[in-house]
Amino acid sequence: MYPSSTPLAERMRPKSLSDYEGQEHLVGKNGALFQSIQSGFIPSMILWGPPGTGKTTLAKLLAGEKKRPFYKLSAINAGVKEVRDIIQKAQNQGGLFTDKNPLLFIDEIHRFSKSQQDALLGAVEKGIITLIGATTENPSFEVINALLSRCQVFTLKPLTLDNLKSLLNRALKKDSFLQSQKIVLEDPEALIHFSSGDARKLLTLLELVIFSFEPEEKIIVTNEKIKNTLQTNAVQFDKDGDFHYDVISAFIKSIRGSDPNAAVYWLARMLQAGEDVKFIARRMLIAASEDIGNANPNALVLAQTTFSSVQIIGLPEARILLSQCAVYLATSAKSNASYLAINKAQEQVENNPNLGVPLHLRNAPTALSKEMGHGLKYQYPHDHPNHFVEEGYLPEELEGTRFYEPGDNPKENTIRQWLKKLWGKKYGY
Repeated sequence: MYPSSTPLAERMRPKSLSDYEGQEHLVGKNGALFQSIQSGFIPSMILWGPPGTGKTTLAKLLAGEKKRPFYKLSAINAGVKEVRDIIQKAQNQGGLFTDKNPLLFIDEIHRFSKSQQDALLGAVEKGIITLIGATTENPSFEVINALLSRCQVFTLKPLTLDNLKSLLNRALKKDSFLQSQKIVLEDPEALIHFSSGDARKLLTLLELVIFSFEPEEKIIVTNEKIKNTLQTNAVQFDKDGDFHYDVISAFIKSIRGSDPNAAVYWLARMLQAGEDVKFIARRMLIAASEDIGNANPNALVLAQTTFSSVQIIGLPEARILLSQCAVYLATSAKSNASYLAINKAQEQVENNPNLGVPLHLRNAPTALSKEMGHGLKYQYPHDHPNHFVEEGYLPEELEGTRFYEPGDNPKENTIRQWLKKLWGKKYGY
């Protein structure tokens, strides 16, 4: 009989920094955060790193080390009101740059809207609270500049092989329930492999494996047992790992393959698993350009509108917008011509990185640059019939090199005919 409803990952959460696993570059003796702790000053910060690397734990330990009041919000279900309530509590406790001002931890801060992030600014700037935000997304894209400038960003790394082994051994030795089960960990390799550097996933999978045994059955953990357990608990265990990426991959490939039925199905799977709607919309933005491109330029417009709209509307209604966009992209004409063009151009740049800009294309802001021939003999297209004049725009060494190959679809066939008329001789269209 299982003695507690508390998950193993929570039971094994460290109570002190000495038990904290990994992130030596931050909390080791020469780490940036260690130096702050020693000095007694904890700055407002953003902890950026993959799931299960200890962001929440680190925030709690920092509060405990300095005996600070600790408040926690999740950006999934907290709004401006909850933020302001906590700020008011902090003011009542007398914060303002004292060594006891409260720590406010906001999990998944990248999901906060601009107005929610704005609500934090004054309190952070005045020192009423010390903000610790946690995010799995690049804060440069997801956190407003005004708030980001008031915080230090610390990057957390996936746990190493040694970190994960240490966590397993500690759990088996220190958790009273696991001790009572007399577990034999015969093959830890699969546990470590499927955890992908995520401590929470490691302990969650260990717990799932243990519960897959029948009562009174001897618990011998093998790689085969781990794989079988994972197959039957994929959504529960791996929303943020391989399963997460497999489903988004299936979704994008269904769009690319012009199958709206499959696209909507995989969309539903992601929504059921609690996937971030911004992540889904962001991937459709990429697909609209990579897989559709100029075969249907409106696809990118709709994808951008969808991305903006789901942030305003949120779930559950956002699912309708996502479905509309997914169906539109799946049923659209397809072309990866722009994707291939930039790949070819970048390959050329990598092989020949320093080709000079032709003199007639160079900027000529000064008399000296004009004397050197910058801008000389440049022909202004608008001075010519149909706003076109045959001119050389590539470095001399690349003259006639074709990077863009229009796709075989109505829109790009029209583009091909236009390019053939203008550049047929030079580029061979």
